[in-house]
Amino acid sequence: MTKNLIPPGTIVVGLDGSPSAERALDWAIEQAVREHRQLTLAHGIDELHHVWADPMTSTAPVVIAALHEDAAGMLKWASDHVAAKAPGLVVHQAAWTADPRTMLLELAEHAHLLVLGSRGRGPVASLLLGSVGVAVIRHAACPVVVVRPTDLGAVRHGVLVGADGSPSSLATVEHAYLQASLHDLPLTILHGPRGISAYETAEELRLRASEPLSGLAEKYPDVRARLLVASGLVDEELIHASERMNLVVLGAHRGGRLSALVNGSVAQIVVEHAKCPVMVVPLADGR
Repeated sequence: MTKNLIPPGTIVVGLDGSPSAERALDWAIEQAVREHRQLTLAHGIDELHHVWADPMTSTAPVVIAALHEDAAGMLKWASDHVAAKAPGLVVHQAAWTADPRTMLLELAEHAHLLVLGSRGRGPVASLLLGSVGVAVIRHAACPVVVVRPTDLGAVRHGVLVGADGSPSSLATVEHAYLQASLHDLPLTILHGPRGISAYETAEELRLRASEPLSGLAEKYPDVRARLLVASGLVDEELIHASERMNLVVLGAHRGGRLSALVNGSVAQIVVEHAKCPVMVVPLADGR
């Protein structure tokens, strides 16, 4: 299968035949309908990964043929699934003979949003996120949603976003406002201040954090938003609060350097342990 191009601005969902990817597909379908965007079904066939031990063996062509047959069947099932759930949704397919990480990162250059499951199929299925997901959330040019498994019976309270008051953090909060508006959900902004004066009270911190957000409240008057100041480790508070949220939104700098709020591997920890889908928004360099 060749690298078939897709129109810019579609929502791309990565498929690998796993139950996790099927959950991601359902999430992507609903999102595409709400945003009035087209949907792209993406699958990467990594031939080398499956025949690396002995690529010259007589069974290699049989294995490769089976991979392509499975891919065609998977995409056919996914297309039929989309047609049943959202009959008017325009669907494209991107089936590449490539490492899934390479394929998804290239598609992300032109996509509006990339949607992934939280676990893959095969040898990496036991890992929390897997190498594909880690690479994509660190390097993708567009926002990435990792669809975590959820407790379907839990009462949920909207969108949760982590912020630290930096200019780049403001862009993350705006993405969260947009998602809350699209889904008609309330928004909770969890502020983890970067610099805290020993003389500032919690209320003073809250007021300082709210000033740069006032413009977003005016831009999205339909969103019911509240601002909370983190009292402990931000990653732990985000993970705990995710048990009752529809979506968590985080910001991260491309290439692995994360915002001041989510230092080191914290963003990956939240993605791996959250109890709801997580959106990771790529941020421009700068504070």
